[in-house]
Amino acid sequence: MSASFAPPPVSLSGKLAGVIGRRLAARTAHRLALQGDGSAAQAATLARLVRTLAPTAFGRDHGLEPGMPYEHFRARVAPRNYEGFSAYIERMKRGEADVLHPGRCTHFAVSSGTTAGPSKWLPVNTAMLAHFRDAGLDSLFFHALRAGRGSVFRGRHLFLGGSTGLVPVPGVTPPIYSGDLSGITALNLPWWAERQLYEPGREIARLENWPEKVRAIAERTWNRDLTLVGGIPSWLLVLADAVRDTAQRHTGRRPESLAEIWPNLECLVHGGVPVDPFTEELRRAFGPAVRRHEVYPASEGFIAAQDTESSGLRLMADHGIFYEFVPFADYDESDAVRTAARAVPLAGVRLGVDYVMLLTTPAGLVRYVIGDLVRFVSVEPPRLVYVGRTKLQLSAFGEHVIEKEITDALTTVCRGHGVQVENFHVAPLFPGAARAVGRHEWWIEFRGAAPAPTEMERFRAALDRELAALNDDYAAKRAGRGLELPLVRVVPSGGFERWLKHAGKWGGQHKTPRCRSDRRIADALAALFAAE
Repeated sequence: MSASFAPPPVSLSGKLAGVIGRRLAARTAHRLALQGDGSAAQAATLARLVRTLAPTAFGRDHGLEPGMPYEHFRARVAPRNYEGFSAYIERMKRGEADVLHPGRCTHFAVSSGTTAGPSKWLPVNTAMLAHFRDAGLDSLFFHALRAGRGSVFRGRHLFLGGSTGLVPVPGVTPPIYSGDLSGITALNLPWWAERQLYEPGREIARLENWPEKVRAIAERTWNRDLTLVGGIPSWLLVLADAVRDTAQRHTGRRPESLAEIWPNLECLVHGGVPVDPFTEELRRAFGPAVRRHEVYPASEGFIAAQDTESSGLRLMADHGIFYEFVPFADYDESDAVRTAARAVPLAGVRLGVDYVMLLTTPAGLVRYVIGDLVRFVSVEPPRLVYVGRTKLQLSAFGEHVIEKEITDALTTVCRGHGVQVENFHVAPLFPGAARAVGRHEWWIEFRGAAPAPTEMERFRAALDRELAALNDDYAAKRAGRGLELPLVRVVPSGGFERWLKHAGKWGGQHKTPRCRSDRRIADALAALFAAE
């Protein structure tokens, strides 16, 4: 390694932070061991939330009473999505107090979840800020436990998040602010975390222009002592290129990986999308010794984090959110009563079942349908995997394919063909004048060269086989000639980036939906590339 890439030596305060981090991680491990299956912590959480939320406008409207048993809670409050809270949220945006949670809400996280669909304004009160802070710290302690040391706390932590420049709601006094959740939480870090750990600093964090922000981050951090970097996988790769370019400009040599310029980097935090398609490229870009640490955050709550090397993320059962689970097979968005009756608390979940998740949060979202599908791989302790979205599945022909199956199939095929994927989306191609049977249309942007035309035929046949092996309904449709062999369209380099810019959703935490049962995104991609 060139001396020009050597970071500053670890300071005394950094060494002390490592010792403290290791001790706090051990305390976290002891607390988790006492939790068992998490059901006792969840029962206490529900009791506390009902007691707090009962006096609010929502609580009064829906019969919340302190001390009410879970069965009464489940019977009185129907599960609902964001639209079921929108009238209450509009009142809160006008400054009204005691609507969904006690007091007045001064911050809203604006989120669309994915690039498809209208924006959601999600309340972030003091209790939610405490939830995100404590769950985020526990996630770092999980990493320290896995690593067997607290050295991740000795250096700086870089997070690729949204802008901290918040926007005031017009005409409301005292002011109410909206913005990206990562920006809101970054503005409310404990003083010691901002001083000792946080990168890229407040000035750069405020930037909204994403290319400018990435360049500024690279310039600021290329020669700093980083031990942790976090973000969405595709943007982590963009950052890696920018940092290596910056290092080359300053030293005259381009490092092969970021491990050369950040030798103490040990943790790569990722979440938001399945990481499997990016695994090999992340390993090459950041170095083989860097541990990947998966988290499951959402604008509605910090749900789970990796606490072991085995499959599944540990549910954050004692961080202020009450969870319920509805078997996806029993979920009916148009029948709230039926859906409510099928819900179970954490104590009632079973392994291998795909569940729709409901959240009751300190911000007053009660039995909120977050729209995610999860599957438990362990119940004591509770560990789950994300398998997709309730609305982002592919079932235009009755095949019932979920996001995880699509991602797993593509990952396996790419490894077998020695190619890397930058981004992708799958849509139905409906029967028409030119074809009597429908098929799946894969829009794939490869990182580097795409398979040659002759190899592409084998590639799409392999996709077909893998998806059939993972999904019986798809296999039946193919065997019965209800679906043709899938079609693969190669997206030009930077194509999804251009589409995200065109949709006004580029940078930060925005991501492309992996699949839909309509052609909303596929037709937009086709129109964009036809016009270029």
